[in-house]
Amino acid sequence: MAEKALVGAGCFWGVEAAFRNLDGVIEATSGYAGGWKKNPSYEDVCSGSTGHAETVLVEFDPKRVSFQKILDLFWALHDPTQLNRQGPDVGHQYRSVIFYFSPEQKRIAKESKAALNKSGRFSKPIVTEILPAGDFWKAEEYHQRYLEKNKHAVC
Repeated sequence: MAEKALVGAGCFWGVEAAFRNLDGVIEATSGYAGGWKKNPSYEDVCSGSTGHAETVLVEFDPKRVSFQKILDLFWALHDPTQLNRQGPDVGHQYRSVIFYFSPEQKRIAKESKAALNKSGRFSKPIVTEILPAGDFWKAEEYHQRYLEKNKHAVC
């Protein structure tokens, strides 16, 4: 039975593409989570007024890839010490966040964050939020598999 992970690590295009290439991932979907507006549009989220983050919903086979491996890739994809920004993208919608679906995911996420903080890999503390998963709103179709559809795009 498939499990889900929901993460935000800046622009969702590159995050989605990276998860699609991870063995054991069944589906990766770009979308919005963590805000208060129902069914927000990309323009709504970009305005910074909805509280949402650009996120990727990852459906995975836990027999082939663990939640910890999902988090290992998540940590590798962005700088979790940057508050509300990744690269040129600035705003709360680009925050580093892990939304958990179970107490076990919460425990693993907290332990993973603590271990990474302790590792010395980063000179600044990790600011990644760890929050319960709420509503996930799928982004518009043109955002799905964006980097596959737009070979010259960068993220």
